[in-house]
Amino acid sequence: MIKKILTVAIILFAAVLPVFAGGGSEAKGEKVKLAVALPMTGDNAEYGQSFLVAAQIMVDDWNKAGGVLGKQIEIVNYDDKNSAEEAASIAQKIVSDPDIIGVLGHFSSGVSMTAAPTYNENKVIQISNCASHPDYSKMGKFIFRNNTVISEEFKVMVDIIENDLKLTNVGVVAIKTDWGSTAGGIADQLVRASGKLKLVAHEDVLETSDDHGPAIAKLKAAGAQAIICVGMYSLYGPFAKQYKEVDPAIQLIGVSNAYTRQIIELGGAAVEGLFAPVSFYAESTDPAIQKFTAEYKSRWKSEPSSLAAQAFDSIGILLTAIKNAGTLDREKVRDAVQNINYKGVSGQTQFDAIGDAAKLFTKVVIKNGRFIPYTK
Repeated sequence: MIKKILTVAIILFAAVLPVFAGGGSEAKGEKVKLAVALPMTGDNAEYGQSFLVAAQIMVDDWNKAGGVLGKQIEIVNYDDKNSAEEAASIAQKIVSDPDIIGVLGHFSSGVSMTAAPTYNENKVIQISNCASHPDYSKMGKFIFRNNTVISEEFKVMVDIIENDLKLTNVGVVAIKTDWGSTAGGIADQLVRASGKLKLVAHEDVLETSDDHGPAIAKLKAAGAQAIICVGMYSLYGPFAKQYKEVDPAIQLIGVSNAYTRQIIELGGAAVEGLFAPVSFYAESTDPAIQKFTAEYKSRWKSEPSSLAAQAFDSIGILLTAIKNAGTLDREKVRDAVQNINYKGVSGQTQFDAIGDAAKLFTKVVIKNGRFIPYTK
């Protein structure tokens, strides 16, 4: 009797093991599933919702053309609220579904890094379109980023201040989050290392605050001529309006996430002249970019940001890797991602040994209420 019970138990364990191991087993479902795990509610919902729109456009394009490997593609959407706790729970749900091949997510570096070990251990491919912490992609062979590490953006921002604007005194304002603290520290280092620039002040502000008076007073008193802003779109508008009231000549430089219509809507005239480095420009004459931009605007009623373009391409990379691998085996698809050479709307993408993508940047500036490429 005991032997019979043990035999049944072993059979049952063997049956459920593939669900939790995820591993290299091939998905058997009727559809190819890709997860999207991003903030759909909360302070950063605009980002998550817009990335989902971009991802769905890519999936719809593939489905209209017959899907991949003869199967239609389905996005399984999760709201992580940009919370590490939520992301940890969602990651467990994602890896327990053997038909999910990969995940687009998460939004911030800290949240992405919380979930990454679960994905890597269970061999689910994670591609973030915006996690910029230097250590994110080092967390495992199944972890990729379709954006640059933040230091590459800051190099362009330093070049703007030093060579385009020809200013010297630099201040940094950064939001008080894990990402903001790390990125703000990297900005400080690169300004100090430039040889021509002087870091005169660094101020940290609450992400949810709209009163930046104390920080602005200290930056102005230190003689800042240009401010590197390290934050989300909610920082730029209030900060620019309040700073321009006390120093109309102050020059603001944003990271790539500043390239979004919300910046202009929130900041109005105060964000005129703001610079940002971007890997995607919506008004490009490239036919693929024009097609994506037109479809995105029809669904979202605004031009896509560079981060939305990177979300669009991230899903394209996953689907192309599945096609190239000729299988839904996660390990083989992962190898196809590693070896991909993908031409997308955010540029040509290849991943290095640790899963980082290199990007070429365009300098854009806000003029007359719109972003335009900067020319001297």
